[in-house]
Amino acid sequence: MAHRVGIIGLGTVGARFVEQFNLHRDYELVAAWDPDDAACAAHSAAVEIRADAAAVIEAADAVYIAVPPLFHCEYVEACIAADTAIFCEKPLGIDVAESERLVASVEASGLPAGVNFVFSAAPSATGLGRAIEAGEIGDVVRADLRLHFAQWPRAWHARAEWLTRRDQGGWIREVASHFLFVAARVLGPLVLDAAVVTFADGPDGELCEADAFARFSAGGTPVSMTGTSGGGGPDVVDLTVRGATGCLRIWDWYRLQSFDGEGWGDRLGDDRVALGAAAYAAQLDELSAMLAGEPHRIATFAEALAVQRLVEQTLAAAP
Repeated sequence: MAHRVGIIGLGTVGARFVEQFNLHRDYELVAAWDPDDAACAAHSAAVEIRADAAAVIEAADAVYIAVPPLFHCEYVEACIAADTAIFCEKPLGIDVAESERLVASVEASGLPAGVNFVFSAAPSATGLGRAIEAGEIGDVVRADLRLHFAQWPRAWHARAEWLTRRDQGGWIREVASHFLFVAARVLGPLVLDAAVVTFADGPDGELCEADAFARFSAGGTPVSMTGTSGGGGPDVVDLTVRGATGCLRIWDWYRLQSFDGEGWGDRLGDDRVALGAAAYAAQLDELSAMLAGEPHRIATFAEALAVQRLVEQTLAAAP
C-alpha cells in the first residue's frame, strides 16, 4: 500500500517533492498547502490543495515539512499531536534549546521521523562512505570542504528572500549543513575547533554571511571549511577526503570522484541530471523504508540537531 503523504510549504524544495512523490511508486501525494496563494495555484493540477496546514496533517499519514526553519517546530509539534509521521526539511531549527526540546518530543512520540539531508542516501555520499570503510584511500588524514556562490541566494531560490537574512538563512545553514552531515556520517561526530565568519553589512546587520573559515575535528581527523559568496566564476561545492594512499571527493553534490595521480575520474558518471534524479529516488526509497518501520538511512532528528549545533556555533564565531 502506498504511503499517503502531504506537503506543507510549496517553495523551491516543496515544489520539487510534489514532482518526486508523484513519480515514486511508494507514495500517494494526497494534500499540500502553502501560505502563498500563488504557490498553491501553481501546483493545484498536481496535488489537492488544502485549506491550511492542519488540513494537510489530517489528510496524510506522513507530512513533509518544507517551510523556512523558523516554522519547523510549530509543524513538527502539530504532527506529533496528530500522530502523523514526519519528514522535516533541514536545518532542523535556529534556536538550539528549542530544537533540543523538539528532538526529545519526537523521540518520545515513537513516530517515524526524519530530516531531509540529501546525503542520507545519495549515491555520491553512500559510495564515499563505502570506499573509506573498505580502506580504498588508506587511513583518513583530513577532509576539506570548499564552497563558493557567485550569487546568493542562487537563481532558483530568488523568491526565497529569507535565505539572505542571518536570522534563519545563509549558505552555511542551507548548504554547508549537508556536508557537515555527511562528514559526520563517514568520519564520526564533529566538534568545532575554531571559526571566523564575516557579514557584508557588519556584525550588527541583517544580511547572512559573506565568508566563513572553520576547522572541525572528527576524533583526531581535521575537517576544514572555506566558504565565500559574491564575485564571478562558477559555484564550487567540493568535499574532499584525503587518505594516506588516495583521495576521494564529492563534487557538485552528486559526482563521486577519485584521484589517480594525474586527474579526477568519475565513479558514478558525470550526467548531473541523471545523478540528481538517482539521489532523489534513493532518498525516497529510504523514506519509504522509514515509514514502513524498516531499517533506513534517513537522517534522524538527533543527527540533525548535532549539525544544527555545529552550524550555530560557527555562525556565533563572527567577530
